[in-house]
Amino acid sequence: MEKHNLTVMNEFILEGITRRTELQAPLFGLFLIIYSVSVVGNLGMIMLTTVESRLQTPMYFFLKHLALTDLGYSTTVGPKMLVSFAVEENTISYYLCATQGAFYIMFIVSELFILSAMSYDRYVAICNPLLYPVIMSQRVCQVLMAILYLYSTLVSLSININIFTSSFCGYNIINHFYCDCLPLVSLLCSNMHEIELMILIFSILNMISSFPIVVVSYLLILAAIVRMNSTEGRYKAFSTCGSHLTVVTVFYGTLIFMYVQPESSHSFDTDKVASIFYTLVIPMLNPLIYSLRNKDVKYALHKVWKKIGNNFS
Repeated sequence: MEKHNLTVMNEFILEGITRRTELQAPLFGLFLIIYSVSVVGNLGMIMLTTVESRLQTPMYFFLKHLALTDLGYSTTVGPKMLVSFAVEENTISYYLCATQGAFYIMFIVSELFILSAMSYDRYVAICNPLLYPVIMSQRVCQVLMAILYLYSTLVSLSININIFTSSFCGYNIINHFYCDCLPLVSLLCSNMHEIELMILIFSILNMISSFPIVVVSYLLILAAIVRMNSTEGRYKAFSTCGSHLTVVTVFYGTLIFMYVQPESSHSFDTDKVASIFYTLVIPMLNPLIYSLRNKDVKYALHKVWKKIGNNFS
């Protein structure tokens, strides 16, 4: 596909995942299923943690917001990606591209810190159970979430405003299936290095602010579990943390794989594969992991399902 030289930048062309026509239909079907499961699962988790009294605890408060961010960034990316399989040239307007990029960054950054907040919540519940109601009170959780969303919004706006107020070279082809910041920066004629440095600084700041909390929390939890004399207590602690630890491992593992690569092996094609995983696959897996591994969620789901069945019988 030839690059279009534009005098006024009013739209971009998203290259999508692949140009091979024989893969368009099967990939459309696969990703439609993945996105549908993600939407149903995360909406279900949001509703379940809202209406079920047994799930009105800090742990499930954060789980509800995790489902909200999963639903947010998968919906920001998914529908437009599905369109790319059905059209010959997948275009996106200048302002819609800016909006997509802003929401995507906001939700991804939010998820990083929600996962670290959930890790700290599990640490307090296991290592300081008597102080748990005070440390993780409803007010504290609400203020913490407000700060996380405010910070992620500021990061998103800082990056996107700088990108979209800079000069583009006239090329409008984005080598990705959504408006990610790095492919957009490669199209800039001005401020390119400054914006790349900004993205790098924010990425490092976000990782060193969130990931160590996860690591330290689980090291302390592990130490507390080892000191437990009761086998039942150890099992309960492991079961409490198992679902979240699985989610954290998958999410951070994908991000580390994507960003901690040798420069020689780094490419936009590799980024596409990693992006598919954490924008579509992970949001589908998270509600499944929590519903399959968490007895409280399974109990609440069974209770709601039984109630619905009784209403229709």
